[in-house]
Amino acid sequence: MRPRDSLLEALTLLRELNPAITVNEITAFLYTCENEGLNVQELAYVCRMNEPTASRSIRSFGPADSPWSRPPACGLVEGFLNPSDGRSRVIHLTDAGRRVRQRLDEIIRQAVAIVR
Repeated sequence: MRPRDSLLEALTLLRELNPAITVNEITAFLYTCENEGLNVQELAYVCRMNEPTASRSIRSFGPADSPWSRPPACGLVEGFLNPSDGRSRVIHLTDAGRRVRQRLDEIIRQAVAIVR
């Protein structure tokens, strides 16, 4: 039996955080990892989602004690009110989110191909 490839290992890591995680949620989190500080409108654009879907997707990674978050509230991102307009949210990774990003980066650096 061959070892798990990098993609499967990364997906397994994310599924451990939330067994019911969706592709939209994974996409929103990964784009946030690459573009920390973007707002929900920008997230929707890069994810090719509408704004409500992008918002719902990223809010599932919010902190459990925040009214902004939605279940399962994994605690990997925080949405702060945008100082420019006071209405939209600017999304940043929490320390836990940065640790997950770091682990994903390690998995990618060690890349195990699907086919050898």
